[in-house]
Amino acid sequence: MTNSFEEAGSEGVGDGTRAVRAGLPEPVKHEPTLPGPVFAAHFHLPGDPTGPYTYGRDENPTWTHLERAIGELEAPGQDGVETLVFASGMAAISAVLFSQLSAGDTVVLPDDGYQVLPLVRGQLEAYGIEVRTAPTGGDAQLDVLDGAKLLWIETPSNPGLDVCDVRRLVEAAHARGALVAVDNTLATPLGQRPLELGADFSVASGTKQLTGHGDVLLGYVAGVDASAMTSVRRWRKIVGAIPGPMEAWLAHRSLATLQMRVDRQNASAQVIAETLRDWPEELGVRYPGLPGDPSHKIASQQMRRFGCVVSFTLPTRARADRFLDALRLVDDATSFGGVRSTAERRGRWGGDAVPEGFIRFSVGAEDPEDLVADVRRALDESAE
Repeated sequence: MTNSFEEAGSEGVGDGTRAVRAGLPEPVKHEPTLPGPVFAAHFHLPGDPTGPYTYGRDENPTWTHLERAIGELEAPGQDGVETLVFASGMAAISAVLFSQLSAGDTVVLPDDGYQVLPLVRGQLEAYGIEVRTAPTGGDAQLDVLDGAKLLWIETPSNPGLDVCDVRRLVEAAHARGALVAVDNTLATPLGQRPLELGADFSVASGTKQLTGHGDVLLGYVAGVDASAMTSVRRWRKIVGAIPGPMEAWLAHRSLATLQMRVDRQNASAQVIAETLRDWPEELGVRYPGLPGDPSHKIASQQMRRFGCVVSFTLPTRARADRFLDALRLVDDATSFGGVRSTAERRGRWGGDAVPEGFIRFSVGAEDPEDLVADVRRALDESAE
């Protein structure tokens, strides 16, 4: 399948144009612009098993459109990029880690990353893989790189929103012969492009802001090393962690509004962060877009947008619960990146090293003035 948009050269166009056009096939008279989902476990296959589609666990035309679209967003104009979609973000993460590492290898993980990483660490160690950890902030992972085969970066980190210097870590890892994977979930391809910063893999949960409506579980891996990506593809085949055609189609459909959603949510997140920063109480607000944030300097150098997540800490668990209960426009729910604002007390899950009153706030697409009013009122009411 060809794509006239890519053939014409898309690297010079804006993010909105790219998001709207990404991955669309060559126009065919009387056919839809974005073909509907293809539901097929098998395909007609006379003779030798050659061609793009043989069996539904290996390939699907709906995946192909989405994979091409994500690749165009992650690395516009960059040759040799391959993208693979998965059933979830954790399926994508696992595919990279378990396809690249074997018994006796060493991997470096962040110790402040996504809360499922400690479970991943336990499984890696059970397979005889040495796991080293260090914080995201201050590029601390540099100190434990020697002898590693793979460095896993999560920047901004979830939920603490620390940022590390991707270029610096990539250069150091590559000098030691290690591959580098970057979890790009929170930034999205419109906020940060890890492959352009030198990483070997950009990995993300498409469940979050990429699709943005809280109705799709999806993950992806984009990579530039052909051999490494062959191993990731093989792992997907073995494990069968594939997305359904409808999920893939919904995800591609949602990409058309990515730039509009991201710009609106990022702008509102900045306003919410400033509101919380200026509140009479000290709330320990974290947002890479705030000039005074510890992450702001390096984030400004490598990020194009700062994300839709703001974090802050209320004095006690009870105060945090009262605050969440008082919100009227913000759902008390996990995950982030959706068009409807959500917030939660992260300590309730037990997997993050955060205070009991720590709040992760995902800013949606509501009018920012309404969100600010809701937050201010909830802070006032919860203090009583």
